[in-house]
Amino acid sequence: DYFWLRERENPEVLDYLKAENAYTEAMMAHSKPLREQLYREMRGRIQEDDASVPEQIDDYFYYHRNEEGKQYPIFCRKQGSLEAAEEVLLDQNQLAEGHDFCELGCFEVSPNHRLLAFSVDYAGSERFTLQIKDLASGELLPDKIENTFYSVEWAADNRTLFYNVCDEAWRPFKIFRHPLGENPANDALTFHEPDDTFWVQLHKSKDGKFLIIHLHNTTTNEAWFIPSDQPELAPQVIEPRQHKVEYNVEHHNGRFLITTNLDAENFRVMATPVATPGRAHWQEVIAHRPTVLVNDVEPFRDHWVIHEREHGFQQLRILNLRNNEQHVVEFPEPIYSYERESNPEFNTHILRFTYTSLTTPDTTFDYDMNSRTRVQRKQRVVKGNYDPARYESLRLNATASDGSQVPISLVRRKDKVTGAPANLLLYGYGSYGSTCDPEFSSNVISLLDRGVTYAIAHVRGGGEMGRSWYLDGRVLTKTNTFTDFIACAEHLVAQGFTTPKQLVANGVSAGGLLMGAITNLRPDLFAGIIADVPFVDVINTVSDPTIPLTVIEWEQWGNPAKADEYAYMRAYSPYDNIEAKAYPHILAIAAWNDTRVQYWEPAKWVAKLRVSKTNDNKLFLKTNMGTGHGGSSGRFDYLKEVAFEYSFALDVMGLVAN
Repeated sequence: DYFWLRERENPEVLDYLKAENAYTEAMMAHSKPLREQLYREMRGRIQEDDASVPEQIDDYFYYHRNEEGKQYPIFCRKQGSLEAAEEVLLDQNQLAEGHDFCELGCFEVSPNHRLLAFSVDYAGSERFTLQIKDLASGELLPDKIENTFYSVEWAADNRTLFYNVCDEAWRPFKIFRHPLGENPANDALTFHEPDDTFWVQLHKSKDGKFLIIHLHNTTTNEAWFIPSDQPELAPQVIEPRQHKVEYNVEHHNGRFLITTNLDAENFRVMATPVATPGRAHWQEVIAHRPTVLVNDVEPFRDHWVIHEREHGFQQLRILNLRNNEQHVVEFPEPIYSYERESNPEFNTHILRFTYTSLTTPDTTFDYDMNSRTRVQRKQRVVKGNYDPARYESLRLNATASDGSQVPISLVRRKDKVTGAPANLLLYGYGSYGSTCDPEFSSNVISLLDRGVTYAIAHVRGGGEMGRSWYLDGRVLTKTNTFTDFIACAEHLVAQGFTTPKQLVANGVSAGGLLMGAITNLRPDLFAGIIADVPFVDVINTVSDPTIPLTVIEWEQWGNPAKADEYAYMRAYSPYDNIEAKAYPHILAIAAWNDTRVQYWEPAKWVAKLRVSKTNDNKLFLKTNMGTGHGGSSGRFDYLKEVAFEYSFALDVMGLVAN
């Protein structure tokens, strides 16, 4: 009935979305003072004049900094020492002048540090224009390449660029080679992947010796390589793809390191000579462990850093190649996560990472892999007298319908705990094996200080508890994601943390699918739902191969040409299972330029809900007309979006005066 909303060029569609926006704003007008207050609070916690920890590459120190009042970072470097004069490489604020949206896709300095390749998207559609800047003169070279994607790498000759582009369905499918100064129309095709179910991406090995072409869907990988000092060579395959065999590639001392699930559900690490990279020559160097997921191996000259996950938490294991000793990096809190830094230097024994938790702001350390000591280089400044001792984080486990234990991470303000149930915002995702690790958000403080508890449900479909956690939440087991989230909500209610009248759920993108599913399954369990760019029109989307991300997603959701998979998806698809019943308060967020989840999915969902639901609860659609999947690009504009969503949640919780 609402298929016409796909007609982007139809003025009635635009009028319809504008009318929904006007309705949402009118119905939320009473919350405007709160929104403004939330925005001031969140912005007030930001150290606006700030800089990243400089990262040394050869004789240069690279960093970015922000200036007070400006939305975007300024990318800089110093040569020789940190006391040297600053050189501004790129000021994103200047790029953004005259534009409502500005996102960088790539930022790659050439090996000789003389040229910068960068790409910009001004719409949010994730289609970028690639340009090259001469860092000595500050001038842009005439080379300008339209409609590139995220992969851009320099060859060792400092004059050859490789980049990937997308097909009409927004699938990265080709890699081109561009010699500087040549007409991009004549760029040589380096690689073409005709299979609609695979993405093509490109990265460089850590030591810079190889360009790795990485092909993948959600269950299968294949990799090819080109020596970076011989960019005109044809790529060579490492191991031809085999259905449901995944592998990732790095290089160390004449061997490729292969992290693979071959005969190892939680992955193991193999090594193979560059000259004979095929599977017949793979030799195991790190064995499979059933309780430990190996995500990646990061090679340094004398060390390997193994990025693992055990008992739901990230783990850094260090292997000293000189003495073959191993150790695990210790972290100070039981509930934590870390973010990998780029660590571009290969010949070093210093590992940089950023530690965080639900109560500890991002803290960057340099870790000596020999002495096992660390030096704190920076901790994110949280203005406004933030004191982590005022807050506490907890780890709970809910029992799923099949007996599985589903973790919940939770944070709250200690002096707001009264023993009575509290208002609670529960976040979930649960797709692609992605993890929702407990990390610090200064924005959440605005909820915690109002007595709201914030929790994350680590449901199946994610990767928190190992590879099986993902496999048990996809295709014909996808509903585990939804019932796990419901089990987490029920556990929080049963344990007295909250009540259904005080509980609001939130999910983004594939997490928006989760929101749509739980809304149909248990509308009585939630007072409100916030669904950001939600994938809710499952059947219509997966049945249309012209829509971006459709065909490649069949390995994730199911192939509609297979009767059992179609029937399974049809049984949970949020749009298709709307019924005449009472629904919670709902806020759906769409984006006009979204390539990943088209704007019409939440628009159709809300339209059908509006004529089907049997109660008077709030039902809002807010479409951001100048952004894409990730929302606003400016750091302050984004806070306005967060403030709007928080004000909706607080309104549902009864914390906004009418």
